[in-house]
Amino acid sequence: MRIVICGAGIAGLTLANRVSALGGEAVLLERAPGPRSQGYMIDFFGPGHDAIEAMGLLPAIEEVAYQLDEASLIDEYGRRRVGVEPKQFANGPLLNLMRPDLERVLREHLPTEVDLRFGTGPVAVVDHGDGIRVTLDDGAEVEADLLVGADGIHSTVRRLVFGAESRFFRYLGFHTAAFSFDAPEIHAATRGLFCLTDTADRQMGFYALRDGSVAAFAVHRTPDPALPDDVRAAVRDSYGGLGWVVPKALDQCPPSTEIYYDQVAQIDMPTWSEGRVVLVGDACYAVSLLAGQGASLGIAGAYLLADQLARAQSIGQALAEYERLFRPVTEERQKAGRTSARWFLPESALQLRVRRAALRMARLPMINRYVAATLAGRSTALITKTAVH
Repeated sequence: MRIVICGAGIAGLTLANRVSALGGEAVLLERAPGPRSQGYMIDFFGPGHDAIEAMGLLPAIEEVAYQLDEASLIDEYGRRRVGVEPKQFANGPLLNLMRPDLERVLREHLPTEVDLRFGTGPVAVVDHGDGIRVTLDDGAEVEADLLVGADGIHSTVRRLVFGAESRFFRYLGFHTAAFSFDAPEIHAATRGLFCLTDTADRQMGFYALRDGSVAAFAVHRTPDPALPDDVRAAVRDSYGGLGWVVPKALDQCPPSTEIYYDQVAQIDMPTWSEGRVVLVGDACYAVSLLAGQGASLGIAGAYLLADQLARAQSIGQALAEYERLFRPVTEERQKAGRTSARWFLPESALQLRVRRAALRMARLPMINRYVAATLAGRSTALITKTAVH
């Protein structure tokens, strides 16, 4: 089976790896000219962790992970208000990873048979029943048995085959940004920690990277989903006035091209496939920053899709079974994301106090287990139960 995968991010790389390992042929297309360096720290656990372990990549992922001892809320004067251990929010093993590092490991472990092409993407798709033709923006045409859109929340494949993004896009009322900068004193103060400003409606977080730089994460409420023309100016304006180390971080905010910036949103689709086209990861079930586990679900969904394609008697049967098995998992996380906004970023001083109290209580054993179950969602053994060996 020959499969064209659009998007060389986390889901696309996983799918290409697994398809090739199971004897298929994968053509992996990425519109960006090369690997992207933007991204933020993620808590990696759940079904994606199971898939990485099943693929034999867990040791390589563990090598690039960070040891974060505490997530701390810091007031405008630099005082720690409350702290929790990140592992409290996961059922099972947890790794803290920079998203670009996770992509790099997946990319470096691609089988040599995978045809990885940067700087190109689809402009037209023709499904002729017994195969599919994908026309690329460089004029090339690729014939395959299946086209997979793994190209993120703003998926081109979804637009070409399923319709306009506005039909499936659910904006959750936030914008988010991530960038890195050099500041030795901030690096020293945040080493081994994930430090978040204890602020309402807008929040910045900082953590030290092993190359000596500092990574910044930012999220703020805004009713307007439109993305700014000048990303750097928008970041400086949105978070200006916050205390602690924020002014220094904003002074060193890099050019717009070096900042990750997007809406916080979800994708909700009635079906994930159409003929010989299927979507995976954020392209069809983005759960949002608020829900977490986006990377884990992208990897797990790609792994499950590849296994269903290897075991099913037809492509149609494989796509239907992939969606039947995985849709309940993603819908649960999407629902959690929609209900967690107040917890994630309080709107008032009162809600800030409530969040601090809740985090202090979360250290109690019984409440700790409840918090983990609530935030992590139900555990799933889909990967271990369905894996093709």
